[in-house]
Order: sequence, then C-alpha cells, then structure tokens
Amino acid sequence: MNSTQSDSQLATLTYDISRDPLPSDSGANPFKLVVDPIMRIKLRRAIFEMIENHDQELSRYVSDGSLALDSYKEYVELFARSLRETMSSKEGVAYLLEYCGFTVNQDDINLFPETRWKVEL
Repeated sequence: MNSTQSDSQLATLTYDISRDPLPSDSGANPFKLVVDPIMRIKLRRAIFEMIENHDQELSRYVSDGSLALDSYKEYVELFARSLRETMSSKEGVAYLLEYCGFTVNQDDINLFPETRWKVEL
C-alpha cells in the first residue's frame, strides 16, 4: 500500500470477497479439500461481517468514553479477545451457521468437534 495514503483514505477501503475467483475444480488443490466453493464464500462473508461488527462496537465504546485504550496494541488485543470469545461460543457458531443458511438449535452445536485426519500410507 502507498505509505502516503492518509488514515482517512485507508478507512474508506473496502474488502469485497465476492470478487474471489471460484476454483473450477475444488478437488484440484494440493490438500484435496473438497468443499462447496459457494459455502466457503458464505463462511468468509459471515466472518468478515462478524469482524466488522466487533470493530464498530469497540469503536463505539471508545468514542463514547466507556472503554479506555492506551495504544493500538491494546486495541488489537481487545479486538482479538472479543473475536476469540465470540468464535468459541455457541452464539458465535450459530451466527456463522445461520449466515450460511443453516437452522440449528444452539444446544446441538458442538464447540469441540472431533478432527478426523486421514493418513494415507
């Protein structure tokens, strides 16, 4: 990025994940991950929306004086904590599922799903 851009110019930049190219063959990647490309785009959009929401909320708290920050480092730490707490909650996972088109009872959400790696010898 051009280092002469002002902070206000940087703040107006947008990130449009809808312009990401869709792979023609999702099984052709080196990890052989076959996941519907549209579902992956929906999930990335949901995460981006969640990030935007957290940023706006933290910004609002700082601007109205209810949250004090000493540095940008502290802001990033609080931002990361906020996202981590949301992503590790049933409410956060439910938001992602709903954004992707699923209707799931929060009681049915598994926050610790088993990872089943397949090892080929």
